[in-house]
Amino acid sequence: MIESSLLKPIVDAILGLARSGNNARLKRDAAKAVREAIRELLLADPNESEAEAKIAIAKAAGLISEDVLLADDMLRKVRAKKSTLSRIGKKRVAGTQTKEPHKAVKKPAAKHQTAKK
Repeated sequence: MIESSLLKPIVDAILGLARSGNNARLKRDAAKAVREAIRELLLADPNESEAEAKIAIAKAAGLISEDVLLADDMLRKVRAKKSTLSRIGKKRVAGTQTKEPHKAVKKPAAKHQTAKK
């Protein structure tokens, strides 16, 4: 997972590129990154940190479009769903630990009676 402190150097580098005059190319690359982030978020098990980094690239490039807003919203929903599922799983685990396990009831062994003569 990419730490948020590691995103700052990436964003600073992108802003430096934007100031150098490659705005058209930078925005095109940022739009591509947003499309890739959306594809990643649509997967069954998305890599959230990768999508977050691509969204940060687009925002740093100054690309504010419906796609960026959509990707950002999708990322929030994926994280919310994951935390909800995590809480549900923790409740299930906690619920099974509080209940006593089912104890098998043993039947008393039948005594062999000797036949009377």
